[in-house]
Amino acid sequence: MLNIIFFPALLVLTLVFSKNAIHMFQQNRYEFYRYTKWLLNWQNWHFSPILILAIIFIILAFADFAYRDIIVIILAYLGGFYYLYKEKNHEYIKPLVYTARIKRTIIVFGLFEALLFCLAFIFHIPYGLIAVDAIYGPYLLIYIVALVMLPLEKAVKQHYENLAIKKLRSLDKLKIIGITGSFGKTSVKNIIHDILDESFYTLMTPASYNTPMGITRTIREYLKPIHEVFVCEMGADHVGEISHLMCFVRPQYGIVTSIGPQHLNTFHNMDNIIHEKMQAIELLPEDGVGIINIDNKYIADYHIQNKCRVVTVGIHNEKADYRAENIVFHRRGSSFTVAKDGVSYPFETGLLGEHNIMNILMGIALADIMGIAMEDIVKAVAQIKQIEHRLEIKEINGYTFIDNAFNSNPVSSKNSLDVLKMMDGMRVIVTPGLIDLGHEEARYNKEFGAYMPGRADLVLLVGPLHTKPIYEGLIEAGFNQDKILVFDTVKEAFNYIYMHLNKDATILLENDLPDAFSH
Repeated sequence: MLNIIFFPALLVLTLVFSKNAIHMFQQNRYEFYRYTKWLLNWQNWHFSPILILAIIFIILAFADFAYRDIIVIILAYLGGFYYLYKEKNHEYIKPLVYTARIKRTIIVFGLFEALLFCLAFIFHIPYGLIAVDAIYGPYLLIYIVALVMLPLEKAVKQHYENLAIKKLRSLDKLKIIGITGSFGKTSVKNIIHDILDESFYTLMTPASYNTPMGITRTIREYLKPIHEVFVCEMGADHVGEISHLMCFVRPQYGIVTSIGPQHLNTFHNMDNIIHEKMQAIELLPEDGVGIINIDNKYIADYHIQNKCRVVTVGIHNEKADYRAENIVFHRRGSSFTVAKDGVSYPFETGLLGEHNIMNILMGIALADIMGIAMEDIVKAVAQIKQIEHRLEIKEINGYTFIDNAFNSNPVSSKNSLDVLKMMDGMRVIVTPGLIDLGHEEARYNKEFGAYMPGRADLVLLVGPLHTKPIYEGLIEAGFNQDKILVFDTVKEAFNYIYMHLNKDATILLENDLPDAFSH
């Protein structure tokens, strides 16, 4: 009888914490390494209401008195419905996306949980221990579920990828452009699309669809015989992924935007990153064209093993085939000139930041190589749309925001601060810091903080643990401690802005980490 009464409370606890475990596994890209790192830092392992409840359940499991199980059931109901209410009202930065993979995971997860609870009841495991398993068990069970599902997920991916390859190979006149790099890929992709779309019917991978499955979906759902150009962003955070995508997509034009320590925790060292990114040039056909950024030292020093044509772009490197000069930033955007073969061409754009000038420069070089007249390129560049969450100027509640919230890195974060420095009025930065930098993460965050003085007047840090190196960098650089405020959530930081700052302030939003990293 007690089992029947206990089961609904157990079900609620299991649903709440299983959903959270699956959500965090998704936010960590279904990768064991990233998920384990999050799990070890999970705040609920530390002193918290959940931990207190679990300790009480464990104590009751080994206690011996008449109403022990009744107390466990009552606490399970109270805890279950409290955390269900909390979960329903929690505003996630990135909510759980119910993809086909997640739906399959939920089904398998549910089967395992049902089996475990049946065994627990059959073998008369104390209710307290069953309740603890409902709270913490899902975070460990995700490993077993993911391993069991791994062959199925690989088979599903390969099936759909084969269909995409067949469709792609049937369009033999399609011009394909592959874009990779440690950062800047999505910006360059959007810029190239905007420039080429003036002259060609162009398709690009949407949003950040830069994985094999994202590219597969783009080809299967959006690519039509009428398209003349396909601009494909290619992401990688493991060795072999660019090589795979180059064999899959087979671009005739390859672009490497930049190389840096992004995803150092999964690539393990810079040599792996450099070699993998440069496969976008080395695996081009011999009649293909590669475009590289030689302001980037890692790219400039790399010896390319391919006889294809390689075109260089740069701002600071005088040897570049296409070089941006005379750069001026203002609230409406930027102006600059491009020198090519001894001739300079003037350009205007609504985009901000030196790295965006470099991104545009790659688009200019590609358009010129593809035969578009320079005067048409100038017009197209002037019409480039602001790129969402990448130094995008916004007006929100009367305040001016510079939104650089997408996956910031050491280079773009400093460029963002340089843009902020040029703004009138009070200059404010809101940031949770940088991630995916492996063992160098603390050092880069500290350097990020040290770069802020003179560029920001007020610093709002989100997440006291992760932003500690930024705080240390600020203090060591002599920044006024009273002008550094630390918040637990982005929402709290925004509330402070709206309550305390004048509307002549310019607020830089630098990076927008998923909930798994906000600590």
